[in-house]
Amino acid sequence: MLKHSEYHRLHRIGWLRAAVLGANDGIISTASLIIGVAAAHMSHASILLSGVAGLVAGTMAMAAGEYVSVSSQADAETADLERERVELETDFDHELNELAGIYVGRGLTPDLAHQVALQLTAYDALGSHARDELGINDTMSAQPIQAALASAASFALGAALPLLVVLLIPSSNLILPVALMSLAFLAALGGLAAKVGGANCWLGATRVAFWGVLAMAVSAGIGSLLGVAAA
Repeated sequence: MLKHSEYHRLHRIGWLRAAVLGANDGIISTASLIIGVAAAHMSHASILLSGVAGLVAGTMAMAAGEYVSVSSQADAETADLERERVELETDFDHELNELAGIYVGRGLTPDLAHQVALQLTAYDALGSHARDELGINDTMSAQPIQAALASAASFALGAALPLLVVLLIPSSNLILPVALMSLAFLAALGGLAAKVGGANCWLGATRVAFWGVLAMAVSAGIGSLLGVAAA
C-alpha cells in the first residue's frame, strides 16, 4: 500500500500574514521616518532618537491594532456561530436543506448531497455549518493574541534593521545608505515570505520593494521641503 503525504502551507496564514505585515511596516515606516528626518538636515542624534521613538510607538501600535482588528473578526465569528446554533435548534429542516444546497452547488446530485448533509449533521451539525456555510475552520479562525504578538515582534525586528544602519554610520548623511539597506531588507523579506507561503520569491520581493521605495521617496521629499522651509 502506497503512502501519500501532502504538505500544505495554509495553516501558516494567520501568523504569517501578521508577521509579514509587521516586519514590512517596521522596515518601511522606520526607514521612511529616518530618511524624512535626515532630509530635513537634523543631527545624527535627532535622527537616532526619532528612529527609536518610531520603533517603540510602532511596535505598540501594531500590537494594539492587530489585536483589536482580529478580536473584531473573532467577535463576528462567535456571533455567527451562536446564530447558527440557534437556527439549528429552531429550524433544523431548513438548515439541513441549506447545507444540502451548498453541496449541490459544489457538484453533488441532490440525493447524494442530502445524504452527505444528513451524515455530517449527525456527526457535527454546528461544525459542518461553520465550515461549509460560514467558511470558519480551525486553520482560518481569528486568533487575536497570536496575531498581536507576531505583528509586534516582527515590527520591532523590522524597525531595528534601518536603526542598525544609523548606529553603524555616525553621520547625518544617512539617506542613501538607509534607503539601499532598507530596500535590500524589504526584498529579502518579500522573498522569504513568498517562499514560506509557497509562492514566487521574485514576485514577492519585487512587490514589497516597490512600495518601500515609494514610501521612502515620499518621506524624503516631504522632509526636504520641511528642512528648506525651516531654514
